[in-house]
Amino acid sequence: MRPETEADLAEAIAAAKGPLSIQGGGTRGVRLDGDVVQTGGMHGITLYEPGSLTMVVRAGTPLSEVETALAAEGQRLAFEPMDHRGLMGTSGAPTIGGVVAANVSGPRRVSVGACRDFMLGVRFVDGAGTVVKNGGRVMKNVTGYDLVKLMTGSWGTLGVLTEVSLKVLPKPETAACVLIDNLSTPAAIDAMAKALSSPFEVSGAAHIPVGMDDAPVTMLRLEGFAGSVAYRAKEVAALFKDCAVRIEDNAEAVSKGWAWVRDVVPFYDAEGDVWKLSCTPSDAAALADQAGAQEVIFDWGGGLIWMRVGTGTDLRKRLGAFDGHATLVRGTGQPKFQPEPAALAVLSAGLRNKFDPKGILNAGLMG
Repeated sequence: MRPETEADLAEAIAAAKGPLSIQGGGTRGVRLDGDVVQTGGMHGITLYEPGSLTMVVRAGTPLSEVETALAAEGQRLAFEPMDHRGLMGTSGAPTIGGVVAANVSGPRRVSVGACRDFMLGVRFVDGAGTVVKNGGRVMKNVTGYDLVKLMTGSWGTLGVLTEVSLKVLPKPETAACVLIDNLSTPAAIDAMAKALSSPFEVSGAAHIPVGMDDAPVTMLRLEGFAGSVAYRAKEVAALFKDCAVRIEDNAEAVSKGWAWVRDVVPFYDAEGDVWKLSCTPSDAAALADQAGAQEVIFDWGGGLIWMRVGTGTDLRKRLGAFDGHATLVRGTGQPKFQPEPAALAVLSAGLRNKFDPKGILNAGLMG
């Protein structure tokens, strides 16, 4: 079904007798049992105030439409959501509701935060068919459930988003990237930590053990006004004067390079399962070694590791307990999300029962 209005969606959910599989653009490869509910019929930007850095948009609106409107005013979604289509082999168009539901956050997360940090308000229909609204158009404290934060990253298990309010930011004048060649993974993790803790406002820190030239490369991005970027790039490069350092100051090339990292382009046509690990950066090198992955990309200064492993690999069993969690992004045979500790699982089940008493929304996806 493809409801055109929030009221239609509420009526459909209230009448549902069995499980519902919620989809935005269907680009993240999630396939669940039940009747498919597509949110794309609820689309359009309902309010955009560039001067206030706020946008209100219906959940089924294509992400490209949102980004085009922002670009026309010299603004952007600062949390840099990735495009999953190449990695997952899917088609369709990513929607802003899907981005929010999955809390999709790209390389700039290390400097500005995640999608969740830019959410101002939500409207959604819960599993009983009730329309719920929380938040507004400005950042503020809340009492009771912070439903804005709760819904961001809930993957449609607590309710179906119909409208989201977001904070947006100005697009910087230019960007540059400091590139350090041929570092070992432990040395690269140390270098990224050094750059991120410097006063030079690094907005991205990634390490690719096998880069575009088949050699290790560590990438440190800087954004802002041209004069500031040029100065800061030189200062960051100077932090690593004993290494093979170069500066890429072509903004278009920098953008393409970071899209390559953000969208995990090296894994596109490669066989195997794809996992995403969130971890303590200081543990990243050891975890990568222990995983025995066929291919690895480190983002977020080492706090995010993309891994491509053999089909059917139980990566969680191979790694054992660690400070973080592993998410199966592409592949089958394992739970998508890290199983929760018992106490947290009880809380999560209680929340799902509260918002989805019939247990019909993306059932089984998150435990």
